[in-house]
Amino acid sequence: MRKPYFSSTDIALTSIFCALWAVLNLALGPLSFRLLGLPILHDFAAFFTLLLVTWLTSKFGIASLVGSIGSVIVLLIGAPPPVIGFAAMAILFDALMSVNHHTLDLKTRSIILVAAATAASAYFAGVMIGTFFMNKPLDWMTIRWALTIWGGWHLIGGIISMVITLPVIGVLEKAKVRKISNAH
Repeated sequence: MRKPYFSSTDIALTSIFCALWAVLNLALGPLSFRLLGLPILHDFAAFFTLLLVTWLTSKFGIASLVGSIGSVIVLLIGAPPPVIGFAAMAILFDALMSVNHHTLDLKTRSIILVAAATAASAYFAGVMIGTFFMNKPLDWMTIRWALTIWGGWHLIGGIISMVITLPVIGVLEKAKVRKISNAH
């Protein structure tokens, strides 16, 4: 009998992290805009979730599912359309993590590849959201603003999420949490 690509543990973890994506985005996103007028905590919420689920599962497709399903949940609850940019970002992040075989550990090579995937995905989300979802006319000024300002703020949010999440993963590694999650 052929073993399914997604185990029951993978499906359970995907469900848990979809819920975490929604809760963090609904709680931290509005807070970020009220306090700072910036998307930084949206990026933190998204990448905290994506980095953890990628670390736990090490499988292509799960980060895309978490970002897409989580974004749909957030949209259904009433978040504005820019959340679609985060779903696209999760798909790009998932694709870029293929370079590292979806391995996320604390080795230098892995950290560099994860940092590059996170930075590129966060910047992409900022440019996409800034260009298409910020109620600005689609002209060169808007694109320039999206490429510099809005993409840059999302990049900063992605970097902040790595600075916070990678030490959390280090602690979880020491506690052997991944071995617990993969017990079938």
